[in-house]
Amino acid sequence: MAITSLWLTDFRCFAEAFVEPDPQGLTVLRGPNGSGKTSVLEAVGWLATQRSLRGAPRDVLVRSGAARAILRAETVTGTRRVLVEAELPVTGTARSQVNRQPVRRRADLAEAVRVTVFSPDDLHLVQEGPAGRRGYLDEVLVDQHPRFELLTAEVDRVLRQRASVLRQAGNRLDADIVATLDVWDDRLAKAGSELADARHTLVEDLAPLVSEAYARLAGSPEPVTLKYRRSWEGDLSAALSARRSEDLRRQLTSVGPHRDELDIAVGPGPARTHASQGEQRCVALALRLATHELRRRSADEPPVLLLDDVFSELDARRSASLVAQLPAGQVLLTTAVDPPSAVTPDRVVDVTDGRLSSVAGRP
Repeated sequence: MAITSLWLTDFRCFAEAFVEPDPQGLTVLRGPNGSGKTSVLEAVGWLATQRSLRGAPRDVLVRSGAARAILRAETVTGTRRVLVEAELPVTGTARSQVNRQPVRRRADLAEAVRVTVFSPDDLHLVQEGPAGRRGYLDEVLVDQHPRFELLTAEVDRVLRQRASVLRQAGNRLDADIVATLDVWDDRLAKAGSELADARHTLVEDLAPLVSEAYARLAGSPEPVTLKYRRSWEGDLSAALSARRSEDLRRQLTSVGPHRDELDIAVGPGPARTHASQGEQRCVALALRLATHELRRRSADEPPVLLLDDVFSELDARRSASLVAQLPAGQVLLTTAVDPPSAVTPDRVVDVTDGRLSSVAGRP
């Protein structure tokens, strides 16, 4: 899978921009901070996922003074060529199309363009609380199997409904509250157990890939281990029943997949508290490289790999290690500094004040 052409109209700092990344190799987007490099990757990410890789609200993606942004990309998968388009109005509903047909399911986009993204913000996967790690697992699950989008949405819906009942109860447990909670507990037990099982299996698949990627990046004998830890033991339905009185008192659901954790350790200690920042960054990058490898193995062609400003956060040795293990397929990489001498881009694009200009790749 590769992007052969990309057009941006009124997106971020770009009034009009066009770029043709190298379809099979490494394209380096080079320019000073604030020039728009990350915005190019963000546009690709939006076309693939209908969301900002920086978590930005849609209105800030539209260039100041414009009513809407337009994104277009031509992609190729095998011998099949696809046109992917998105319209992002300041107000109203964003729309996406694949070959002029409206996108109705996540799977429609997955067939047209798939990406793996690493950005400096990924450090939160290691340093911050469990919500980001759960979100990472669900993101990978949905990308691997779009049917899980319905499951994660169902879990979220049930949790909201159960929380609403708990608040309305006001710590009172009458017959109506009991009957209503029984319904939502049953639904949460089924959907929540299925989601936790899927996450557990995913972590088992990812664990050796993360460990291998980290070892190559960090050059360290310290192993990285991943473990999915549930917030309950045994049957979720029984756990919900056992915690019902406490949940009523606190007006929240204390057990379920929304309380689970992905434990990440470097050597004997948790990466969050025992690893250095350099080691933590290697762990975060290893998570993304492992995700990319898992996606490659499950598809005929690898996704497009987007690496945002990765060299600014790695020392020379780790940068060289990253370059040595860049996977086959299309890679788009941004940098504000000169990349390591080992980097031999197939195409270089200079980014300056919202303008893109291609120059020859390094021989």
